[in-house]
Amino acid sequence: MTPTNIVQLLILAALWGASFLFIRIGVADFGVAPLMALRVGIGALFLIVVLIARRPLRASLQTLGQRAWPLVIVGVLNSAAPFCLFAYAELTLSAGVTSVINATTPLWGAVVAFLWLKDRLSTLRTIGLAIGFAGVLMLVWDQIVAPAANGLSATPATTALAAAAALGATLLYGIAASYTKRHLMGVDALTVATGTMIGATIVLLPLAIAQWPAAPITLRAWGSVLCLGIACTGIAYMLFFHLIAVAGPARAITVTFVIPVFGILWGALFLGETVSAGMLAGCAVILVGTSLATGVVKRIPGFGARGSVSPAAAEKR
Repeated sequence: MTPTNIVQLLILAALWGASFLFIRIGVADFGVAPLMALRVGIGALFLIVVLIARRPLRASLQTLGQRAWPLVIVGVLNSAAPFCLFAYAELTLSAGVTSVINATTPLWGAVVAFLWLKDRLSTLRTIGLAIGFAGVLMLVWDQIVAPAANGLSATPATTALAAAAALGATLLYGIAASYTKRHLMGVDALTVATGTMIGATIVLLPLAIAQWPAAPITLRAWGSVLCLGIACTGIAYMLFFHLIAVAGPARAITVTFVIPVFGILWGALFLGETVSAGMLAGCAVILVGTSLATGVVKRIPGFGARGSVSPAAAEKR
């Protein structure tokens, strides 16, 4: 990566980390479905404008029409449903905690790809999965045993349910990745993003209308949803696709490791969220597991690239 690409990656991580802050602010006023319908709707409008500016309109409409059903499915799996699950989780959990749980997305991606696409899991990657999910248990346990210290007033059952919702969101991200690989190969990323956002908006719009809050919505909440739709969805997607194009998908996906840093930072700075030692420990364990499970770390001393004991190490023993 060039220095410019690294700066862009940090900006992307800061934007996606901030999404958890804005969800935490907006969900209390809007509720789950209205907030997320506005997020994907604003993001869809932004991406439609960009798509029209960058692609021939007729060709874009033809692709969207031909792939309408897969795009709607990915829109539900990758946006509508997980966004709502994260919003529900943030009715209980802090922005920092949910941003850390979001880092398990590559773990679920590896599991789903193994079960569905028959991708091979080496011994080292399997160990990484186990470590990553152990980190999730550490994080959730920290929230349950010390809710007051972590700024929570919920019961252990409510906290566990919120954490399960956040994990469900990341599982859906993993399913969406494999579904996209199976059914949307060959479609450019901008068209996929635009089509899936349109699909997510169509699905969430009826729920948003039915559940629109009766109480007045504060300017602070309106500001948060605008930031979610424009900055954390529209601009962030465009920046992500740019990084994929110039640096490659493997390097672009490393943003996953930086998002929790900003999620925790923004929550502490702007919401006064407490950052406990247990929370940091769980975050570190999750990131270590993710780095192994995704192949970012391809070997450790004593192990070969495929996760087995290397011949050199065996001779030393």
